[in-house]
Amino acid sequence: MSASFALTLSGAPFSSLAPLSGLRFASAALALGHKIEQVFLYQDGIYLANAFASQPEDELNLTLAWQQLAQEHSFPLYVCVAGAIKRGLLSESEAQRLSKQRQQKVSANLAEGYELASLAELATMLNSSNIKHLHFS
Repeated sequence: MSASFALTLSGAPFSSLAPLSGLRFASAALALGHKIEQVFLYQDGIYLANAFASQPEDELNLTLAWQQLAQEHSFPLYVCVAGAIKRGLLSESEAQRLSKQRQQKVSANLAEGYELASLAELATMLNSSNIKHLHFS
């Protein structure tokens, strides 16, 4: 019998094992035939979606690993819009809005495959009785 999971990651990839632990769990669950419904990046977990972040070559690129897993298994990678903007993580549309507001060029840095979403996405998932929720912090 397969189960459906939704994951919340709230730990930063550079100071927490949350993104790696979540990735390992998701990979194992998918390999066993379970389904990942969505991943929601919250608080410092949003740094996982920063396209400008760079890590040493001998370390796993968690941003890319999550992108590949999500694409391969067709689940969304949501990023809390309020947390993202507060931490300077911007989609193309948010960067354009800020550029107009500040009257200077602001660049988008949201990695491909990640999308900004409100807490309503998280709340909807939490209210679903047939989806198991796991939080990695």
